[in-house]
Amino acid sequence: MTAVKRVYLIVLDSFGIGELPDAAAFGDAGCNTLRSIRKSPAFDTPNLAALGLFHIEDVGGASGTPKGAFGRCRELSHGKDTTTGHWEIAGVISEYGMPTFPKGFPPEIMKKLEGAFGRPVLCGKPYSGTEVIHDFGREHEETGALIVYTSADSVLQIAAHERIVPREQLYDYCKKARALMQGEWGVGRVIARPFIGTYPDYERTAGRHDYSLDPPGTTLLDVLSAAGLTTIGVGKISDIFAARGVGRHIAMDGNDDGMKKTIATQDEDFVGLCFVNLVDFDMQYGHRRDIEGYAKAATAFDRQLARFMKRMRTDDVLMITADHGCDPGFSGSDHTREYTPLLVYGEPIQSGVDLGTRNTFADIGVTAAEMLGCKLSCAGTSFWDKIRVKSEE
Repeated sequence: MTAVKRVYLIVLDSFGIGELPDAAAFGDAGCNTLRSIRKSPAFDTPNLAALGLFHIEDVGGASGTPKGAFGRCRELSHGKDTTTGHWEIAGVISEYGMPTFPKGFPPEIMKKLEGAFGRPVLCGKPYSGTEVIHDFGREHEETGALIVYTSADSVLQIAAHERIVPREQLYDYCKKARALMQGEWGVGRVIARPFIGTYPDYERTAGRHDYSLDPPGTTLLDVLSAAGLTTIGVGKISDIFAARGVGRHIAMDGNDDGMKKTIATQDEDFVGLCFVNLVDFDMQYGHRRDIEGYAKAATAFDRQLARFMKRMRTDDVLMITADHGCDPGFSGSDHTREYTPLLVYGEPIQSGVDLGTRNTFADIGVTAAEMLGCKLSCAGTSFWDKIRVKSEE
């Protein structure tokens, strides 16, 4: 059989495919991200279909024989956020959900933040990122107070006008907030949100930066980097894992740019993992409950997927999955507790293998490690032997 030299693990951020059995406990009964976007005439994903997306249990609409192996993954961790999902994919199960602040940050936190920053803070409530700078931007410009807010996710976000607070200074404030937000206050991410413009026409810039908690266990990235293999993180992968185990970080500006940069790495000779997060599905369309926008983004990705697949080498493996759901047809603006797709493709992979329902996202990390000759010890179970092309006896 062909040895695997490069694994491309692409996470379609929030691309859920149906409610998990415990979805009701999260307020998500009836959610289904894929079902919602398939209703749009803008949805057209023949390449995902060819890999087996619609052959997955309970998805429906399949035709022909898939080119890849296919299945779905159940989240074992108690959560439905980006950090928890990616950590589990990489082998770390989160027993407890990360704290959220649906009523806003308590006065104690706001006071400690002011002490750490040496300047006042505003808001402290759950807010839309565009609305919060509209509502508090003028006061921020007049007083220099930092805009602190949260969302339905386990996050603390700090917004500041780049004319008032230069990016590097904003990043320093975020590092101070990260050091403070630990333990019972240990939100998954502290996020810098710089913006520019003049009221009421403020605009967020591409200077976003995330500061995550350190993963509490050994991850796929740790194992591969310790073995001397290449580890590339495209998009916010480095942020999600607090840069641990990521040999090279490739920043991106949206899904299109992220896929272009991922495709560019196919010209490089390396042995290891390219771990990609495509955040626009979640950030631009899921949270904003934009069904048509989400459908168009899926279609655009599918076109780039075709180019990626044509450029794959004989020793490449492609794995496509998601980290949670964010059903644009569901109520509210929060993530949704869903199964995630699992598609695996490449010359070393048997076509048409049904991987069924995996009991944890961690099966992906364990399998990727085994493909590359490493061992990741965690709650996951490898499916490598089930999908690999066997040598002729």
